[in-house]
Amino acid sequence: MKNYDKLIFVGSGNTALSPMAEAILQKKFKIEDILIESRGLVVLFPEPVNPKAEAILVSHGLSMKDYRSQALKEEDFDPRTLMIALNAQVKEKIIQQFEKAQNVYTLCEYIHSDEVLQDPYGGTVSDYGRCFDQMQSLVETLGDKLLEEDK
Repeated sequence: MKNYDKLIFVGSGNTALSPMAEAILQKKFKIEDILIESRGLVVLFPEPVNPKAEAILVSHGLSMKDYRSQALKEEDFDPRTLMIALNAQVKEKIIQQFEKAQNVYTLCEYIHSDEVLQDPYGGTVSDYGRCFDQMQSLVETLGDKLLEEDK
């Protein structure tokens, strides 16, 4: 039986890591009946995906060029929504800031990995590429876990 109807990746600004994770999971896995989205904790106005992140996505046959960042809101929380924070600091802020916070895990926590996702913020395109490779591996493991839970 399926555990969740929606999965939301949550990052700081929702302009690089969280849309990257969203794109990878949507492209690589056909998870039936699970809506995959992303949000940010600090989104003052809708912004496009970071150009370096978009360049790396395009180089892997993905794109989020029409995407605009969105802030995480209280109404995003639901018992059937899985919140995947991209690091421990984001998870802590979610729990502190949102009264309805539930089903909140870091990506690595949910898939039982000891890895720490490297944030390329302020880095080169190569840094974003290394982050993408790491993210892809982690998100593929997440996709496999979600498919297994769906049985």
